[in-house]
Amino acid sequence: MQLSEFDFVLPEQLIAQEPLKQRDQSRLMVVHRYSNKNEHRNFRDVLEYLRPGDVLVMNDSKVLPARIYGTKISTGAQIEVLLLRQISKDQWETLVKPGKKARVGETLDFGKGLMQGRIIDHTDVGGRVIEFSYQGPFLQVLEQIGTMPLPPYIKKPLADKQRYQTVYARQEGSAAAPTAGLHFTHQLLEEIRAKGVKTVQVLLHVGLGTFRPVQAEDITQHHMHQEYYEITPQAAKVINEAKEQGGRIIAVGTTSVRCLETSSNNEGHVLSGSGLTDIFIYPGYKFKVIEGLITNFHLPKSTLLMLISALAGKDKILQAYQEAVAERYRFFSFGDAMLII
Repeated sequence: MQLSEFDFVLPEQLIAQEPLKQRDQSRLMVVHRYSNKNEHRNFRDVLEYLRPGDVLVMNDSKVLPARIYGTKISTGAQIEVLLLRQISKDQWETLVKPGKKARVGETLDFGKGLMQGRIIDHTDVGGRVIEFSYQGPFLQVLEQIGTMPLPPYIKKPLADKQRYQTVYARQEGSAAAPTAGLHFTHQLLEEIRAKGVKTVQVLLHVGLGTFRPVQAEDITQHHMHQEYYEITPQAAKVINEAKEQGGRIIAVGTTSVRCLETSSNNEGHVLSGSGLTDIFIYPGYKFKVIEGLITNFHLPKSTLLMLISALAGKDKILQAYQEAVAERYRFFSFGDAMLII
């Protein structure tokens, strides 16, 4: 399967540069897996497509202010660091710009002495392992010196950094938001639960694996980067009981999908636990857990586009994307949503 098969033309003006004033007022394209019908709705209408007994599975990872700017102590040169994954208490896997000047042994200064970092190793994807030193709780220091790691296609500064967090975000650790969840409000979630739909939270810290570009023309040669995931025994119990009783498991976002499909056995039984996942889902994959997905509109040639193509069919998804362009949907992180069901 070739990378070029997942390309499409997207006018730049359709890339959303800021969130809407109201989270749940984005548009919603409903793609029906077993028919050729697509519907154009408002996101709040998602309630109409959920049934009592269904389970909505959400990734409650919280975005770190993971982009930090500093200087090399040896030369005073400016340097940018993106935190990707915590390896141990003070050691992080990172991306560094400019990478050529980030040599092992270099010491970096952030926030005029609030934090220092020593580069101790390279990673297999061109990143760096940095060991940090600081006074006080790490997250408190990071809040002072870090900025939200908005994707490079968003050029406009974010007025309210909470708009790059879901309302149910709980545990810090992501280098990017699980953006499908940005459309939900507390009120909408209450209405969903009142209908008899259960909501369950799982965890996958979004790192390089989710947004690393595919370079290989033969997509089967692409290797995902590892990301940390966690499913509690209670979450697994709710999901498994719902499946046994005929309820549908509907994931909010591709990260929730990857978490669930990683942690399930061949019978589709979800196992609790935690670990690292590098699961790569593309057409031909047989889903074991989910029957529906709420997602945003994704980048051309991305692993996220490949995942939703595996669920609904590549031709159906690319046709839906053409329709979304024609209908002037807003794309990517702050854009509109799609329900595949």
